[in-house]
Formats: sequence, C-alpha cells, structure tokens
Amino acid sequence: MTQPHDEQNSSPEELREQVEKTREELGETVQALAGKTDVKTRAQEKATEVRHQAAAKAGQLKTKAADVAHQVQDKLPDPVKDKAAHAAEQARTRATQASHLLQENAPEPVRHKAAQGAQAARDNRTLLLAAAAGAALVWLACRRRKE
Repeated sequence: MTQPHDEQNSSPEELREQVEKTREELGETVQALAGKTDVKTRAQEKATEVRHQAAAKAGQLKTKAADVAHQVQDKLPDPVKDKAAHAAEQARTRATQASHLLQENAPEPVRHKAAQGAQAARDNRTLLLAAAAGAALVWLACRRRKE
C-alpha cells in the first residue's frame, strides 16, 4: 500500500491525496476479494471456458475425421468405389422403402425415434462414409487373404 509519511512535512493537500489513493487501493482490494469469494460466478466462468474448449476440440476432431475419410477414399481403387456407390444406392433405396412401410404401420413414438436416427445419420454423413470405406477395406483385405 502506501508508505507512512512524516506528518510534519506533509501538507494538507498531500494528506488528502494519500487518503484518496489509499481508498482507491482498498476498494480494488475489496473488489478482488469479493470476486474470489463469488463461487457461483467463478464456477460459471470455468464451465463456459470448459465448454468452449470442448467445442474447439470437437471441431478439431471433426476436421481430422473428414481428412482421414478423404485420405481413405483417395486410396480406394475405382472398382471398390463403384461397388460402394452401388451399395450406397441400394441402401438408400431400401431405406426409402422401409421408411414408407414404417410410416404406414408404426406408432407415432417409433416414427419419432426413427426420424431422430435418420437426422443423426445425415448430420454425421462424413463419419459414416469413412466408416463404410474402412469396413470395405477390411472386407477386401480379408477376402484377398482367403484367395
């Protein structure tokens, strides 16, 4: 804080300045202490910080997964890509048929859950394609070993 001065050498104006400076320092100290004791606000700030870190990490992982998916797709031979595209088209056709059948015969809660699952699949299309490409590579590797 402030250093004590010899009162005989200090003018009234200097004393007022010292008092004002001491008040400001004391106010800042009180604010700092109050901030440290406000546990709820500190917890909310920490939660926000962690949430931002998690979102950033999720974005990095999503980008990395997309890069890996592209690398896997680039390494696939054309016949495998053609077979995968054909299988995907068949899966889409069968999924559409199943969807129509489901909409005609399923109760409302089941339809709602199916719609949520379909939306999740659409939202994670790149990841699903990478997994399908990886499965195709494993299947081809196993098939070639048997030959």
